[in-house]
Amino acid sequence: MTVLLYVLGVLVIVVGLAISIALHECGHMLPAKRFGVRVPQFFVGFGKTLWSTKRGDTEYGVKAFPLGGFVKLVGMLPPSDPSTPAKDSTFGRLISDARAAEAELVRPGDEHRMFYRLPWWKKVIVMAGGPTVNLVIAFFLFGAVFWFHGVSETTTKVATIPDCVVAVLPDKPAPKCTTSDPVAPSKLAGMKVGDEIVGFNGTRITSYDQLQKLIRATPEQKVAIDVIRDGERLTLTATTLLNTVPTSGDSTKTVDVGYLGISPLAENVSKGPIFTLQQMGDYTGQTVQALGQLPQKLWGVAKAVVGQQDRDPESPQSVLGVSRFAGEVTSDDRLDAGTRVTLLVSILASVNLFVGMFNFVPLLPLDGGHIAGALYEAVRRGFARLFGRRDPGHFDVAKLLPVTYVVAGLLLLMTALLVVADLIVPVNTGL
Repeated sequence: MTVLLYVLGVLVIVVGLAISIALHECGHMLPAKRFGVRVPQFFVGFGKTLWSTKRGDTEYGVKAFPLGGFVKLVGMLPPSDPSTPAKDSTFGRLISDARAAEAELVRPGDEHRMFYRLPWWKKVIVMAGGPTVNLVIAFFLFGAVFWFHGVSETTTKVATIPDCVVAVLPDKPAPKCTTSDPVAPSKLAGMKVGDEIVGFNGTRITSYDQLQKLIRATPEQKVAIDVIRDGERLTLTATTLLNTVPTSGDSTKTVDVGYLGISPLAENVSKGPIFTLQQMGDYTGQTVQALGQLPQKLWGVAKAVVGQQDRDPESPQSVLGVSRFAGEVTSDDRLDAGTRVTLLVSILASVNLFVGMFNFVPLLPLDGGHIAGALYEAVRRGFARLFGRRDPGHFDVAKLLPVTYVVAGLLLLMTALLVVADLIVPVNTGL
């Protein structure tokens, strides 16, 4: 049964990623077709074609390795300028070969259906469509988690009440009470587990953080506590004790605060779209930070592969590593069914968020590189109009093909490194 659940988790991630890839490519294809660009191919995966069908101008299909996908747009590269001789160099020949491959897709009647002829803003919409779809997928997946499963929040309900007041050391079990230990103020006041605290000294309580601050501000004072118990409102009276604790940010200094003796109950609270957007904003900031640290993280992965250090649990993973984690989630009998589903959906959402943000990096062959080229074209043409100069025309993305090949090579090396690392020194997920 455990093996079957493991396989199920892997399949959920693989199929989910394949669907995400297909929708990403739809994000490019649909606006391209809407703007009149001919789209000859739309495929999920790479390698040998497993299935394909022709619908209109487009061949749709699935290939053997569902680790990516592509949509071909006619005229991604403009023809070479006849007035500029081709450079007789390695990159010059590569550029010429790329233009020739593009020209093979052009059919009679495609003269006005080429991508490079689009206005710059249409190019931005087409190229931004793919990663934007990933961000939208991430939003709905995270939103489903926050709405249906909820977010754990501390409430003003009482979870536990200690019998006495004793010193508890970090990572040590609480010692047993003795007759010399003072009774907890909450217990003396008659408070019970499950009581919902709604008032403190006349102040209406709306959150545990608010309650905690009020308790800490009243050391060795008699306080009135309003609670809801079995639907009935009661007022209890307690006398807080003095508790000396380290100050935040400086453990060498202490401060005297009030102590009541309660711990709050945590409950899953359903959250809506605004919360999801806020969380997505936080996750986006973390993703940008992770992208900035990617070279350093990859260097750490390389050192882990050769045995120079342990692998960082926060290091990037390949699809293999993500699938392995998904399998561990679904096969872990310590987790209930709801938690397993939540974690799987969260994994898919996180991957879509990362893929979306990564594709906006302004480097070819990523979508962000094409977006940057379109924006550069807009700025260049704008300056030409502003100063009454001749229209410089469309920006020739082919001139950046040397950069494209270098970046593509680095991406392949990164993928190979992460796959090897996930096989040899997989991330310890703690499950």
